[in-house]
Amino acid sequence: MSSQQIASHRDNAEVYRGDALCKQKMCELLDKISMPKGLLPLDDLVELGHNRSTGFVWLTQKKKKDHTFRLIGRKVSYDTEVTAFIEDRRMRRVTGVQSKELLFWVSISQIFIDDSSPGEITFGTPSGLSRTFPVSAFQEEENKK
Repeated sequence: MSSQQIASHRDNAEVYRGDALCKQKMCELLDKISMPKGLLPLDDLVELGHNRSTGFVWLTQKKKKDHTFRLIGRKVSYDTEVTAFIEDRRMRRVTGVQSKELLFWVSISQIFIDDSSPGEITFGTPSGLSRTFPVSAFQEEENKK
C-alpha cells in the first residue's frame, strides 16, 4: 500500500537519493515542522521524497530497523518504507512505524506535539489509543552522530 501512495504523490515531489543527503533532508524536514530530529533514527536511506503541495513525505531504507529509545524504554520498528502527511508539529496517516507495547507490536498512525504541552510528544494508533512522552526522549539521538 505504501508503494502505491508513494507512486501517487511522486509527481511534483522533491526526491533525494543517497544516505547522507536523505538524512540531511530528513533533519531539515523534522526541524521545519518542529519535531525532534531523533524521531526517525533510520539507517541506509535509499530515498526521501516530499510533495510540498500535499504534505506527503516518504522515506525508503534498505532494510527494516528496530530501535530502542533508551530514555523511555520503548522499542520501535521502522519498515523499509515510512510515509506520512506532515504539517507543523504533526505527522498524520503515518505508515511503516510500530511500537512494542508489552508483548504486542502496535501501529503508529499519528505523531504530534500539542500547542498546550510543547514539552510532550503524543503517538496515536489507528484505534484511537495514544501515549505521551517527553520530547527530550527523542532529541538524544541528535547528539549521537
